[in-house]
Formats: sequence, C-alpha cells, structure tokens
Amino acid sequence: MTTVDILGEELQLLPERAAFWKRTSTLFIADFHLGKAASFRHAGIPMPTGTTTENVGRLERCIAKLGATRLVFLGDFLHSAEGRAERTLARFGEWRAARKDLEIVLVRGNHDDRAGDPPAEWAMHCVNPGEGMAPFALVHEPKPVRGGYALAGHIHPAVRLSGGAGESLRLPCFWFGPRVGVLPSFGAFTGSAVVRPKAGDRVFVVADDEVLSVGA
Repeated sequence: MTTVDILGEELQLLPERAAFWKRTSTLFIADFHLGKAASFRHAGIPMPTGTTTENVGRLERCIAKLGATRLVFLGDFLHSAEGRAERTLARFGEWRAARKDLEIVLVRGNHDDRAGDPPAEWAMHCVNPGEGMAPFALVHEPKPVRGGYALAGHIHPAVRLSGGAGESLRLPCFWFGPRVGVLPSFGAFTGSAVVRPKAGDRVFVVADDEVLSVGA
C-alpha cells in the first residue's frame, strides 16, 4: 500500500484514485462528476451509458475493502443541473440507501454551485471550501488555506512519463506540494490535465492496479 505522510498523518493512496485516512476511517474522493454523461446526452451528444454504475461500483469496492465510515467528496460531486437524470439519481440513491450509516461530507465545487446540492434524502453534509478536518482543510480548487493542509481536486492532475525509446505515457496522479495536495479525478469520463510539479513536490501516478512514486 502506497502511503504519504502529511503533517504526521498517514494517507493511503489507492489505485481507485482515492485517498484513505485510516486513523479516522475517512475516504477522500475528488471530482466524482455524477451525471456528466447524462449532461452530454441532454445536449444531444451521443454518450455511452454505464458510467454512473462504474463510478458507484468502484466507490463501493473502496469502502467495503477499507471499512471506511466517513466519505468526503472534495468538490464536483454533481456535474450539472442537466445531468440530474432520473436514472442517474436513482442509481446513486439506491447505493446511498444501502449505506445509510456512512457519514458523507460534500465540499461544494464549481460544478456543484451550478448543479445544486444533492437530494436531501441522501443525507449529505454540504459545506463550503475551507472546512476544517484538522490537520486538513477541505477545498475544491487547489489553493493554500490558513490553518490547515489543503486537500483539493478540480484540475484532474496527470503527468507525462517518457521512456528511453521516445515513447510517452500520460497517467493520472496524486500531487502533494508544501501546503496543498491534489487528488486525481475519481469519476469515469472526466479527462485529465498534465501538471508541472515543482522540485520537492511528491507525485504518485496511478498505473493500472498500482500507485507509484515518481518524485517531481
């Protein structure tokens, strides 16, 4: 299991593109983007079905494997108002009903601001960026926060690795700087953006079923 130490707290970095704070049984996820494919279909753009089932299935496997009792979405849980399709909401709602004892916190991101809060019956505690969970500060956009180490998402970070034969590979990554840590996008069909870490930053790529340290 790949781990990273943040201010004396250990986070386990998972190939499912999530981070687990074992001491508090908390699972951190960024950029779930529930309803993104439905948003595109609403706009008349053909998109494959099944991304919600894939996301929910991967989420359930993480929680079952780790025994997490608290789940934190670091923003962009919902993709858009147009993505709140009945079937999409029903699929997540069924999962939530089966996990009703799980504490869920949603840090509102830019997409959540436009999509609105989740249905009240899902019992998700919605907070604004900057919420404290010492020693962490829960945000969406990766910016330093006074009084805590910021855990963020938003940019869907990836790095490009080059091989000796001139080939290159683009992989999603976890990126930890001095004051801000950025998780990869959890949701399927969300894309990624290549980032340029600075010297001293800690970077871990997700490669198939492994999380590997690649430095900065």
